[in-house]
Amino acid sequence: MDLSAKITGIKYKPFLCRHLNIYHLEKIDEALSKDATFIVNINDKSQIAISWWVSPKRTRSYPYARVYDSLEFAGKKATIIPIMKDEGKEGDRDFLQWDTISLMSLLGIYVIITYYVVAEPSLRDKYKTTKITKQRFDAQYIKQEIQKLLSYQSDALHWNLSQIDKVGELGEKALKSYDRISKKLKIEMHSRDSAEKRVRKLLKGREEFMRISRDLAKKAQRREALTIQPKEKLTGRKALITIKNYLGGFYYLTIDEVGFKKKKNIYLIEGKHTGKVNLPSLEDIKDGLLKMILFTNLEDVKINEEKYVPISILKLSIKKEFKIKNLNQAQRKILTLLYQEAKINNFKILIS
Repeated sequence: MDLSAKITGIKYKPFLCRHLNIYHLEKIDEALSKDATFIVNINDKSQIAISWWVSPKRTRSYPYARVYDSLEFAGKKATIIPIMKDEGKEGDRDFLQWDTISLMSLLGIYVIITYYVVAEPSLRDKYKTTKITKQRFDAQYIKQEIQKLLSYQSDALHWNLSQIDKVGELGEKALKSYDRISKKLKIEMHSRDSAEKRVRKLLKGREEFMRISRDLAKKAQRREALTIQPKEKLTGRKALITIKNYLGGFYYLTIDEVGFKKKKNIYLIEGKHTGKVNLPSLEDIKDGLLKMILFTNLEDVKINEEKYVPISILKLSIKKEFKIKNLNQAQRKILTLLYQEAKINNFKILIS
């Protein structure tokens, strides 16, 4: 099932953002080592909320939850994303996609694209180390970008487009950095030839980056629509949705479940499941809430040119029967705030 929709603006009030620690700009390296989301104090008058992604891939380490935690901050919000991440030949390698940048632009988040410069051997296998871990960004480069952002007067979209113009250059720096890491740690990375081909395409400019990313996003969307993850506990059918926003960007997403009701209502359900505790983790819930931000702002939702009225639902499912009395105090507080967030932002919570 294929849906199409538009977003002309974002209106949303978060309730589950965690308290953010404050660091001086000169302590950015310390901040990145301690917190996933934090506030940077540039001087007595200027602050920026910063989140950072462990990997450019959106399904690793809950980057949406990290971004969500910055949304309550009233000033500028930025997120740091590596152009690529290579964990070693036996690990994963991911590249930044255009749709990630586009989504951040839509949310009003300024993106700082960077690269890793330091890593350590992974010691999980004491007999043979084939991966790297504890990768760290170029802190000096991030400081420079934050200082530029401080005086930047235009919106997130224009800043992010200027960042995209540098993806080829940053890709080259990332490759050289991984060469140094590989040599120093004596750990083989993924094929450099395939990465070089990708970077050469990025050096052709913004349009090529967008084209490559869009093709990959469509393929990923189709794959996800055909796959049921073990952690999902769903009863309905998946659907594809292509969202066009006022910035001219397209998002190729998968809806976990869709359902229909009279009067042309269509339920758009994002599912989060746990088999261990009485509620999915807070990170899982926040990850789902970022989808609610999108779903609750959809307009002109169509299937084969026929319009429907969307009803957004965040579905939390657990292995055993759900009982309020089984929740601890922290979980009850999360659930209370979650219901408040749903009421204010016009979506529903389903627990099963």
